[in-house]
Amino acid sequence: MKRNLSSLTIDSCLLLLFAAVVCLVSLNPNNSVFQIPDSFYQMNTIFLSILIEALPFVLIGVLIAGFIQMFITENQLKRWIPKNKYAAILMSCVVGALFPACECGIVPIVRRLIAKGVPLFAGIGFLLTGPLINPIVIFSTYMAFGNDLEIALLRMGIGFIVALIIAFIISLLYRTNQLKQEAVHTTTQINYETSLLTKARKTLLHAVDEFFDMGKYLIIGAFLAAFVQVYVSTKLLVSIGDGPFTSLFVMMGLAYFLSLCSEADAFIGSSFSNIFPKGAILGFLVYGPMIDLKNTFMMLSVFKARFVFAFVMIVTVIVFISISCWQLLF
Repeated sequence: MKRNLSSLTIDSCLLLLFAAVVCLVSLNPNNSVFQIPDSFYQMNTIFLSILIEALPFVLIGVLIAGFIQMFITENQLKRWIPKNKYAAILMSCVVGALFPACECGIVPIVRRLIAKGVPLFAGIGFLLTGPLINPIVIFSTYMAFGNDLEIALLRMGIGFIVALIIAFIISLLYRTNQLKQEAVHTTTQINYETSLLTKARKTLLHAVDEFFDMGKYLIIGAFLAAFVQVYVSTKLLVSIGDGPFTSLFVMMGLAYFLSLCSEADAFIGSSFSNIFPKGAILGFLVYGPMIDLKNTFMMLSVFKARFVFAFVMIVTVIVFISISCWQLLF
């Protein structure tokens, strides 16, 4: 339960850096001593908006993770998860589809589940479908595209199939849980016979610990995403994406670097409807909730770096191939 000194130092430095940025931006931009460019203020605004948008979901996620840690045993999970690999993959994707979670908040939940003994491929299935096709996301997609049910259904259907394929590939490639060493032993020496009040207190302590672990990576990812949004020209990307496949690649890249919350990304995606074809818009809507810049950094805090990079590549390739095939067929 105790955080080591180096971890506390990193967290403290990041919090101080965050406070320094906020204080700096609060200065009068016309101050002759601090000639700060307007783009910096724009980047800071986007940075704060990403954090404000993501933090509530992270808080919900770490509270659920703390609950899983203290109230759900490894034996209970083993009884709930089908022994058949294919059934377990299907179950994880279905449960994720029914579970309203953001791509930020779901990472600590998946870490806790895998540390408790849930197979990696089942955790990945839950990780992919939770932020992508839960009821809130589908409804927001329906509203964003002017009550167009087709886009919402395509996002749900293609996303679910892609998640099944990726989870199956993970089950073939990886036999171990791929968690970092410090996450492997987080479930040891837990007394499940303690009182409800003690469990509730320890749930909050675990949630705080998870929040600090996730928070520093969220800050880094949010800052980089804000930097890209301000200093990378969208017009350049639009000029590159002049074909069905290049436009798909460009929109997937935008989804990754913009790091939008899955509950709101459809409204941004719909703004590109007059510029890019439907396949590229679907790539934006499917790829972003599965993996983005801030989510990558959060996964790096949980999983081994080699696995995270391989996972990003697998998701990118499968999403691109799947939507390209849909474009060719329809």
